[in-house]
Order: sequence, then C-alpha cells, then structure tokens
Amino acid sequence: MAQPATWVSATRVTSSGVGKRLQRLLGKDWKIAAVFLAPTIILIAGLILYPFFNAIVLSFFIRTINRQEVFIGLTNYLRLLEDEQYLGSLLNTIRFTVLSVGIKLIVGIGIASLLNSRLPARNVLSGLMLLPWIVPEVVTALTWRSIYDPIFGGLNPILQSLGLIDRNVAWLAESGLALGSVIAVNVWKGIPFFTILLLAGMKAIDKELYEAAEVDGANPLERFLHITLPSLRYVVAVTVLLSTISTFNAFGLIYLMTGGGPGGETRVYSILAYERALLQFRYGPGAAVSISTAPFLAVAIFALARFMRQGVAPATDSRLDRFFGRIAALVNRALAAIVWPFETGYRYLDQFVAGLSARLAGLVSGGARHTLLSRRQQGAMGVAGRLLLLLPFLLFVLFPFYWIIITAFKGELQIAQRVSLFWPDPWTLDQFNTLLNRTQYTTWFRNTVSIALVTTAMSVFFAALAGYALARLKFRGAGGLTTVLLVTYLLPGALMFIPMYRILTGLGVINSHWALILTYPTFLIPFAAWVMMGYYRSIPEDLEEAAQIDGATRFVAFVRVTLPLAMPALLAVMLIAFTNAWNEFLYAFIFLTSEQLITLPVGLQKLVFADIYPYGQLMAASLIMSIPVVAVYIFAQRFLVEGLTAGSVKG
Repeated sequence: MAQPATWVSATRVTSSGVGKRLQRLLGKDWKIAAVFLAPTIILIAGLILYPFFNAIVLSFFIRTINRQEVFIGLTNYLRLLEDEQYLGSLLNTIRFTVLSVGIKLIVGIGIASLLNSRLPARNVLSGLMLLPWIVPEVVTALTWRSIYDPIFGGLNPILQSLGLIDRNVAWLAESGLALGSVIAVNVWKGIPFFTILLLAGMKAIDKELYEAAEVDGANPLERFLHITLPSLRYVVAVTVLLSTISTFNAFGLIYLMTGGGPGGETRVYSILAYERALLQFRYGPGAAVSISTAPFLAVAIFALARFMRQGVAPATDSRLDRFFGRIAALVNRALAAIVWPFETGYRYLDQFVAGLSARLAGLVSGGARHTLLSRRQQGAMGVAGRLLLLLPFLLFVLFPFYWIIITAFKGELQIAQRVSLFWPDPWTLDQFNTLLNRTQYTTWFRNTVSIALVTTAMSVFFAALAGYALARLKFRGAGGLTTVLLVTYLLPGALMFIPMYRILTGLGVINSHWALILTYPTFLIPFAAWVMMGYYRSIPEDLEEAAQIDGATRFVAFVRVTLPLAMPALLAVMLIAFTNAWNEFLYAFIFLTSEQLITLPVGLQKLVFADIYPYGQLMAASLIMSIPVVAVYIFAQRFLVEGLTAGSVKG
C-alpha cells in the first residue's frame, strides 16, 4: 500500500510544480482569465481574424466559368490600377470622407462651444442635438430621400419660396449635386457624435484656466483659441479618426439614397465591392477592391489605437509616442487655421458691439445704475446671440423629424396632389393601416426584436467577462489582447462581408437568423468590452480584495461585488448594443433574402418598388421603428451618460 501512496504524492508534487511554472510564465490569474476570455477569443479568431485573412487569400483568386477558383497572384490588384470604375469609386470615397469629416468637425466644434456656454434649457437643447444619432440609418436615408424628392419633397418648395432656386431640382439624380446631397445627410447623421464627444472634452477643461485668462483681459475667442483648442487636441484626434474610419467605409446610407448613381457619381468603394462580389459573383476582384483600402485603414486604426490607449497604457517617451505627439500638435495648428476666419470676423463684430455699447452708454445717466444695466444688457445680448447662432443648426437637425411625422399622417391623395405640403389635411391613420395590414411589417418587427434581444444578451454577457479579465486579472498578453480588441472593433463591415458570406454559406446558415446571431457580436462585443474595461478600472480593487479575504473566490467577488457596481455601464452597453443590432443594415441586407426572415431596416427598403417610393408608408414605418429606440434612450439617458463617461475617461 505504500507504493501507490508514494506515486500519488509524487504526481501531486509534479502537478504542483507544473502549475507554478505555468503561473510564472502566464501570470497568476491565467486560469480564470482563460475562462473569461475564451468566448471573445473564439469570436475574434473565428469570425473576425479568419474572415479577414480569408479575404486576403480570396483576392489572389478568380472564379472561372466552370465555377473553379484559380490562383492568379496579384493580377486582381494590378487590374485595379487601370480600372476606371475602381479609381472613380476610390476618388468618390476620398471626397465623401474628407468633406464629410471636415464639415462635421467644424460644425461639431461650433455647436459644442455654444452648448458649453450659458444658455436657457441647455440640457433640452443638447438632447435634441442627439436625436440624429439615435435614428436608424435606413430611416435617415429614406427620410432625406423623401425631402430631396424633386416632385413630392419638401426642400424644393422651401428654397423656391426663399428665391434660391427657380425650378424643381433632382438633388440625388443630377450630376454635380448627388454627392454633395449625400454628404449633407452624412453630416446631419454625424453631428451628434462630434458634438457629444467635443462637449464632454470641453466640460473636462479646468474652469480656473478660463478665469485666469479672463482676468488677463482675454476675450472669448482668445480663450477658445489658446485654452480650449489645445486642451481638445487628443479628443479631436480620436473623434476625427473614428469618424474617418466610419465614413470611409459607409455603405447603407449611400446605397439606400442613390445606389451609387447617377452614373457612378456616388459609387464608393464599398458599393463597388458589393456589386462585383455578390451581384456579379466575382469574389476575388470584389475582395481585392475591399482589401486595397486596408493599408489606409491600418494606418488610421493604428493611430487611433495609440491615442485611445493613452488612458490605459503608461506613458512612455518612445520615438513613436513623440511622433504621435507631433501629430497632436499638427491637429492643434490645423484647428487654429480652421477657426482663423471666425477669429477675424469675431474681432470686427467685437469692435462693432463695443462701439454700439459706447453709444448706448451715452444715453444712460447715473454711474452705478449704468454699470448694472450695461451688464444685464450684455448678458442678454450674449444669450440671444448664441441662441440665434444655434437656431440654424437646430432647424437643420429637427426638420427631418417634423417631415416624418406630417408625412406619416397624410393620406395618399394629399401626397399625390401636393396640397398642404407641410401639414396633414386631414390627419389620418391610413398609412399605418396599410402598413400593418397589407405588408409584412409586423413579421419584420418580430424578427428585429428577437435578433436584437438575443445578440444583445450574448454580447453583453461575454463583454462583461472579457472586460473584467483585461481590466483586473494579471496574465501575460493582456495588453496585446486589449489592442487586438480595439482593432477588431474598428475593422469595417465593408472589408468583412465578402468572406463572411462565403463562410456562412459553407456553414449552411446563410438566409437564416443564425447568420445574424453569429455575426452581430463581431461588432457588438469589442465595443462593449472596451467600455466595460474602462468602467471596471473606476471601481476600487479594495472591495474585491476584502471579499476575497472573507473567503470568496475571484469569480464570486466578481459576481457579487464588481458586477453590481458596474450596473450603469452594463445598462449603457446593453442599450447601445441593442440599438446597433436594431439599426444594422449591411449584414441583414446581404445575409438574408427571404421576406419572412428579413429585419426592419431591410424590410423598409423592400417597400420600395423599382423607382416608386410609397413615402406615406415609409414615413409611417420609420416613425414606428424610431419610437422604441428614442423612448429607451430618454428613459435610460442617466445610465448612458454615467456608464459611458466612466468608461471613456478610464478606458
């Protein structure tokens, strides 16, 4: 009996030695980290990294008439250099991106500055500016297409009444106007993103800096140029890079509004890749179109990762960090150049106001009374001036919502006859009755709800585990995984849909809800995990350590201590994940074809028959689709702000 006991003892000693060596090699928390991170790693490896590298391999092949894949090396890429369609789409993409991001930056800085000043009902005004971000992309596209319509739209009558045009303009069908019209819609959609991030950055600036500058005699514009802009350079860099990546890879908005027309004027690279891969079944050339933009995206993603990880990784003095420091300085100079015309105009305006105040001062007698009255007048004039400056932006943001509501409650006869264009006469529910009783809208609604709920639950659960592991647990490779997580979040769908389509077809889940259930977490989990990671860092570790001293395991401490404290962040990422799944168009449009399975964004597009747009039904459908998201955002606004603020500051 002694020999078996000795063998068991030796085995235990050996296992203990191996465990200690693994702990020294991989870190003390590697076991629980492996459990927490396993779902996310499987997802990243199987449905993000593998499809990406599969797209690269696919771009070296071409499909023959016999449906055989033949390796042709770099031929697909070399052909692109002489392909007029490709070169034109690339130029359109660059124009669309540069103009959209530039305008959004200037407008965002202006609106954020106004909202950061003293205004009545400032919180209400900020909430109204957020509305375009909440609205689904398909609703945005169809609403603006209705507004732009040369016959039934609302833009032409407004401009004609102002004397700016003398004919009905086909904004989306005339050469020279289509791209600019789509850019305007992209700006409308992107204003909230720039405004909310820049406003958060402005509120984080120390108020004492402004007070000291005011004491030294600096006027508001000088304080903005020498305090606000330098303090915002990293926020601006991150915001611009995020928007550039998103705008460069835009698909749904442009496709729904113009389909790439007229004459290819709005055909960006993502639409060209879709046409060649999934309409012409030329997977290799289509993949080559997508992958050809990867070097630019790699530079943008790498730069963004460096900026965003400044709050996570310890600061260093490497050459790379100094290089990005110089980029931040260039951003600051570029912003100064952008606001130079406004600075010049402000100085002339300041001189005019000073002269006007001096004249008014001569009409008032009494020293103390004059001083008090002058301050009140100046304060009232300042508030009125800021409200007047904000008014055009507010009208630009709110008019599409007004158009949705009035069109949804019009009858078909009123729309066709173009009478009482800006008011239903009479108000009717005919469009809603037709939509709910003569289309499959309720089926699409159920599909969207079920897919959004399932993918949100999966994504938030796995993201909560992954974020905790990366924020709290000590194991080798945590920093690298954090960067990979960010990079995978930034990989655009325009690069991924071609290989994903082939993979899902091979798995036999194409044209089923499983296609979306498997793919939606690829963009939901990385973002949610990043936000959760930042929020976990804001929770004191002492609380978990106290629970462990009392005998709780690391997992029990996470479930009973950390997770309840992270509830605001959980609710925030749950809300955003649900909204993204609810609004998603690209994957649903490509992976689902059966009318019984499609989701609301694709269903709204299906209501369009050829060039016939039933605007009444489309606006009624848009209104119903938008109400749940807007209602949830209003209800959960406090949790959204609290969760994202901690996540962004700490993460």
